[in-house]
Amino acid sequence: MDETPKQLIKEVRSEVPMKPGFEKRVDYEYSRCGVCNVFMVSEPLAGKRYMKVTQNRTKKEWALLVRYICDKLYPKAEMITLIMDNLASHSAAALYETFAPAEAKRLWDRLEFVFTPKHGSWLNMAEIELNVLTKQCLNRRMDKINTVKAEVSAWQNHRNNKKAKIKRQFTTDQARVKLHRLYPSIND
Repeated sequence: MDETPKQLIKEVRSEVPMKPGFEKRVDYEYSRCGVCNVFMVSEPLAGKRYMKVTQNRTKKEWALLVRYICDKLYPKAEMITLIMDNLASHSAAALYETFAPAEAKRLWDRLEFVFTPKHGSWLNMAEIELNVLTKQCLNRRMDKINTVKAEVSAWQNHRNNKKAKIKRQFTTDQARVKLHRLYPSIND
């Protein structure tokens, strides 16, 4: 699981269309219309991804996403392993601040959290998927959150229908060499 902000930007001037002998001309000036947040939940082995676009990026939105993962995406799973970065909002406190204690504990007990190491976000498959999303879909100006939602939904459906998977070229042996300082040592 990962998330990324998307700046909402509106064009100020109309573009000048292409004509014979001239390329299309687009002005660099723009108007800011705020920011939205794109959550990505990736199931890499199945080639599936689930996305939510929210107005804000707070503990509450993260807690609601966790409940969505538990109750809608994997309702029959006894334990869900969630790999993510160490963002401050990714905590049990977020669940307890958003839900009643019994509900927060129910969700917390179904999850096993694995946090990627600091400066190791490239280990998070959802972050790789977000980079693909950004390059293929969100690499242009959009001024409304509904436009972002529609574009993200269309991209998600396309990728899921193709069962597009991430082809990792980083092997377990390479990870052990690169991340050797994270493994316990007998000499310590």
